[in-house]
Amino acid sequence: MIVVTGATGNVGRPLVQALAAAGEQVTAVSRGVSGGAVPEGVRHWQADLAAPESLRPVFDGADAVFLHDGGAGAHLLSPQGILDVAKAGGVRRVVLLSSQGVATRPRSSSHGAGGRSIEDAIRQSGMDWTILRPGGFASNTFAWAETIRTQRTAAAPFGDTGLPLIDPADIGEVAAAALREDGHAGQVYELTGPALSTPRQRAEAIGAALGEPIRFVEQTRDEARAQMLRFMPEPVVETTLAIIGEPTPAEQRISPDVERVLGRTPCTFAEWAVRNIAAFR
Repeated sequence: MIVVTGATGNVGRPLVQALAAAGEQVTAVSRGVSGGAVPEGVRHWQADLAAPESLRPVFDGADAVFLHDGGAGAHLLSPQGILDVAKAGGVRRVVLLSSQGVATRPRSSSHGAGGRSIEDAIRQSGMDWTILRPGGFASNTFAWAETIRTQRTAAAPFGDTGLPLIDPADIGEVAAAALREDGHAGQVYELTGPALSTPRQRAEAIGAALGEPIRFVEQTRDEARAQMLRFMPEPVVETTLAIIGEPTPAEQRISPDVERVLGRTPCTFAEWAVRNIAAFR
């Protein structure tokens, strides 16, 4: 059995679907109720990663677990506690969803330092481990959904600065391979899309998928910062603005790791937009 935490999120959902389609026995763990978010036949378990003991029944008899670090600024409170409970239940393989920022922003409290401590706990767990370090997610563009639906407008700073955003479904497929197959133990995979895309280009791609033009409005840094502070902690906002405004060469690098694991190139942003266009109609 494979346990997937964060099972109803942007990565967890396609991961659960991929595992279920492959015939694996899956337990999908999330903080909230499933609400039909997991495929038929997949067991759903409501639990809080901050309370590792609540996961004990989930891990009993499991072989592998997918863990996520909670995202920038929301790292697991007790990775060691979760790992101890998982090992006691028989888990021998762990795949961690970490972040590219662990390597590219090591001094950032919101991206690098917290993520590094979780990665270190995974490495020292005694289990077969694989670490996934994706860059920016294509699904971050869902932030435009309301203004595109209502005004056919998308606003963002740094309109012509490109990053190789990755389709979360590709992350899910890589995670599924690492959970199911041998040969991934001790690997750290950097996961990116196949090409750089700018906010302006992403707006154009969504417009092409809609069949209607999208007006792109370039925000100033201060405008973007004020908007982001409404729902993100200040350290996360500052690091995020640095990444999208002045990315390092490593953050703009196209990684071969998705193709290395899956035997195909990762999906483009345009392909992601077509598959998710209902959110923008």
